[in-house]
Amino acid sequence: MDKPKNLHKFPEIERTFVPIKPLMNTSEAYYESSRCLFCYNAPCTLACPTAIDIPLFIRQINTGNLSGAARTIYDSNYLGNTCGKVCPTEMLCEGACVFTKLNIKALEIGRLQNFTTNNAILKQQKIFSVDDHKNKSVAVIGAGPSGIACACELRKAGYKVDIFEARNNPSGMALHGVAPYKITNEEALMEVEFLREQFGFDIIYNKRIEKLEDLQFLELHYDAIFLGIGLGNSVEIKIKGENKLNCIGATEFIEQIKTQPIHKPFAKKAIVLGGGNTAMDAASESARLGATEVIIAYRRSESEMKAYYFEYHLAKITGVVGMFNIAPIEIVGKEAVEGIKFIRTETVDGTLRHIPDSEFIIECDLVIKATGQSKQTHLLGKIPGLTLDNTGRVSVNPLKGQTTNPRYFAGGDAVNGGAEVVNAAADGKIAGKGIHEFLSK
Repeated sequence: MDKPKNLHKFPEIERTFVPIKPLMNTSEAYYESSRCLFCYNAPCTLACPTAIDIPLFIRQINTGNLSGAARTIYDSNYLGNTCGKVCPTEMLCEGACVFTKLNIKALEIGRLQNFTTNNAILKQQKIFSVDDHKNKSVAVIGAGPSGIACACELRKAGYKVDIFEARNNPSGMALHGVAPYKITNEEALMEVEFLREQFGFDIIYNKRIEKLEDLQFLELHYDAIFLGIGLGNSVEIKIKGENKLNCIGATEFIEQIKTQPIHKPFAKKAIVLGGGNTAMDAASESARLGATEVIIAYRRSESEMKAYYFEYHLAKITGVVGMFNIAPIEIVGKEAVEGIKFIRTETVDGTLRHIPDSEFIIECDLVIKATGQSKQTHLLGKIPGLTLDNTGRVSVNPLKGQTTNPRYFAGGDAVNGGAEVVNAAADGKIAGKGIHEFLSK
């Protein structure tokens, strides 16, 4: 198996980005777990896309059975540690906690989950055993959360699995696209290595599957193929000046921070275009990196932003300012960004329109575009019989992850258009079961 690139720890990153969900110690975990009511038909479990039996693993923590708690989590979610760190728990398990109905602080489920799985990883706890009893093999394209989860499920069933990864490291967006105050490089990579040791799948790095010949090779040598390719680069917003220096896509910006040393001085004034969770992350990171002023500019109203409220709040407490009902029409400057020309907007009968003669310029020296990512249709279009919807997402049977080409299965962002890591992990596991059913026939 190829070795991933060694991502060095960057001390300036660790100093700048303090974790927002710090690891619990044993005493904290014991006392927090003792708050759980161990609900029957627990709302927190129903709210979890991977259906972890949350009351069970919390009871196991409380009784000192940490190995049992880790098994309960990993039985449902192969990315249990990563999800404990990066999940929007406020909208999922913790948001559904019965305490919230009583105006009591929700149980810290994410941190308890992370405490348990981190303990298992550090102790190299043996959770799964694999028996290579199947004479069939599966190719997985992409070592992101959905690809890793699919590989784990298939290895548990006894299939040989090779993962083809275009980059020199695994984990997909968990490593390259999630803010460092949510999860560090080391944490993301440790879990993948833990799973690789548990299951024995192979990852072939720096192997981009992009040509028809690549697909034909996989079809010749493997019995089924899983597409865990995620999304592509940030989309262009198609305005004048977009190609100037210091105008960058949000996912590329976050990846740069997590994989390269920080060069200071940082930008003085940054403007983030967009109203989703990625925009909030990029804005928070800019403020933490030392930008003296950071603006989130969104073309609609504050109430219409797609970002979770707690993500926007997290950005605001770092000093970020939101400006709404303004749309960019030009990025100004000579060679590098010097500002953005905006026009004010309003919604009339449900339609967003520009207000005539309302243009104005805000000076800045960094523009971050958090306006979505492109679909990887250049690869998907080469697969015969594969159906995409009108937005470029792969169409699958939601119960099996099977595409309209029966030998291909898919999950994660390529299917849902861009959701959470936990959704990708759930998709990968579903597809793994679907592939097993397909190959068993």
